Amino acid sequence: MELPQFEHVCNRAAIELLPHRPPFLFVDTLVSCDSTGAIGEYTFTLEKNDFFKGHFPEFPVVPGVVLIEAMAQAAGASVVERKVIAEQVAFALASVDGVRFRQPFRPGDKLVTVVKIIRERAPLGIYECKGYLNGEPNGRGEPAVEATVKCMMTDAGKK
Repeated sequence: MELPQFEHVCNRAAIELLPHRPPFLFVDTLVSCDSTGAIGEYTFTLEKNDFFKGHFPEFPVVPGVVLIEAMAQAAGASVVERKVIAEQVAFALASVDGVRFRQPFRPGDKLVTVVKIIRERAPLGIYECKGYLNGEPNGRGEPAVEATVKCMMTDAGKK
């Protein structure tokens, strides 16, 4: 499968872009982005993902909520890289729609997230996210996971 091409090739470590830190950082690299979308990557491993110990330990799989969070974080990394929001603004998940899980992710698998920007105007961003298992569609040409995420852009200093 050929992934979409975005104008700005980043190859930036997401830890430079997101406030999240291990064990809750689920983007290794923001690969590319522009005003239409982005691509992010994350590899799940036993070493950095402690949830494998308890989530079906005999057949460890990535929890669906983690996959959704990882895709939202890829969108968030793109928002920061493109300077859509100021440094003191938080990018937080507000709602999730149209979720489909088609393939499990296991230790060693890479999630390649393709983000399409549907709407992006403060205080709300809407992103169509498709996650591919090791960068490939399933046997029917579909992503392994997909969802539309809505994220709020709010003042990080307010409580």
